[in-house]
Amino acid sequence: MNKRGLQQLVKLGEDSSRQFKADITNPDSLAAELVAFSNSRGGTILIGVADDGTLVGLSAQDVRRINQLIANVATQGVRSPISPRTENVSVGNQRSVIAVTVPEGLDKPYFDRLGVIWLKAGADKRRVRSKEELRRLFQDVDLLQADQVPTGTGVNDLDQIRFRDFLSGTFQELMPANDEALLRLLENMNLAQRGQLNLAGLLLFGLRPQVRKPAFVVKAVRYPGAEVTADRYLDHEDFEGPLSAIFEGALAFVLRNLPKVQGSDQSVNLPGQPVVPRTVFEELLVNSLVHRDYFVQAPVRLFMLDDRVEIISPGNLPNHLTVEKIRAGNSVIRNPVLASFTAKGVLPYRGLGTGIR
Repeated sequence: MNKRGLQQLVKLGEDSSRQFKADITNPDSLAAELVAFSNSRGGTILIGVADDGTLVGLSAQDVRRINQLIANVATQGVRSPISPRTENVSVGNQRSVIAVTVPEGLDKPYFDRLGVIWLKAGADKRRVRSKEELRRLFQDVDLLQADQVPTGTGVNDLDQIRFRDFLSGTFQELMPANDEALLRLLENMNLAQRGQLNLAGLLLFGLRPQVRKPAFVVKAVRYPGAEVTADRYLDHEDFEGPLSAIFEGALAFVLRNLPKVQGSDQSVNLPGQPVVPRTVFEELLVNSLVHRDYFVQAPVRLFMLDDRVEIISPGNLPNHLTVEKIRAGNSVIRNPVLASFTAKGVLPYRGLGTGIR
């Protein structure tokens, strides 16, 4: 980087990927910045740049001191150690700016020597203070999946007829003879942990999952016209129960509200074909139930309007997935246990992993 490139970078101002520092003398302050960038998407710290963007620069002595400080903090003041890259950029008058590039960490979460976990918040940083934020951070690096979290339910909350039919149809196995053997089987199938059904077990085979997880439903509305309104609708229904029941109800709602077209070889007495193939909505509804973020306590919303269907799945995209990557055919499994049982026939599943082109 030369001075011109540095000036162009500074003109963009501070944001979640750039931080300006006129000088750094406090190792704990530097460690907090390094941790925040490592726990977020990475970024650049420009040392020798004032908050207003002035290139104040650093003396040669300060450059040596700060580079040594960076090396010490990156290895001793941050856990796990990180490997920032530094570049000294001359700004004239025998002064330089240090550009510190901090990569996004591969071993999140990172914390400083005091055990504080920092995250970027716009141009600033903040401490992680809640369990929800910590869960999100672990989830982001595949250290925690929502579908494997225990739910406080047991074998008495299992729909034993549904589970029996699954065992018989998929594995040609009989239902265990007692609760102890049943619980052991559920644990071996990753549907229970420490004597409790996990979220996957509850959502797939629970008797009444919404007693414990009332938000995990699909709320469907058919609106007149092309705008979502607060008080006008043509049809609405909430779907609950295990995921297979939710899927079947939501798909039936879509098909009954979807316009039909008459095929050239069809009798006028037949109902016609949906203007969008049924398979499309099978794929999208399964995606919204299996790959949604179950750490977010919110329902899936299904809105049908004259010109479109909107399926709103709670949560952000997982594990660095972007819209561009999805369009290129990439996919990421957020809830591996739910996905594995979907592939066993609990829900319609083609398992191609091609994303949504």
